[in-house]
Amino acid sequence: MDVKLINPFINATLNVLKTMAFIKPEAGKPYLKKDDVAHGDVSGVVGFTGESNGTVSVTFNKPCILKIVSNMFGEEMKEINNEIADAVGELTNMISGLARKELEEIGKVFHGAIPSVITGEKHKIMPMTKGHKIAIPFKTDSGSFTIEVALEK
Repeated sequence: MDVKLINPFINATLNVLKTMAFIKPEAGKPYLKKDDVAHGDVSGVVGFTGESNGTVSVTFNKPCILKIVSNMFGEEMKEINNEIADAVGELTNMISGLARKELEEIGKVFHGAIPSVITGEKHKIMPMTKGHKIAIPFKTDSGSFTIEVALEK
């Protein structure tokens, strides 16, 4: 998969979390993901059509998403609930939209669907496309999260 298609998702993630939650995550080394098990407790997923079909997902571990949403809401969140799930959907939507805007600037037009949210330990995210799935791990002071981008060739 072309790095030009992955970097906008990294940039968007850093921008959205800095702006919305006052958190500065540190991106790890991207890798080819071979299974469908999410590395966290709650995931937002957005499907794409256009230049290519695919999905982007953002999976947070519990301490990380609780801190992010606490910062966003200005009050301490203690458990994964409907408010957390809604926030994950909105964060995923913002990351997707910002990444698609950057991709459009290089001539790659994608259209995003409405985000879905999945919760639960060791839940699975099944991409609806055939092709490589690139995962980018991120660390914060409060925990970790992973972005996965899967696009058809």
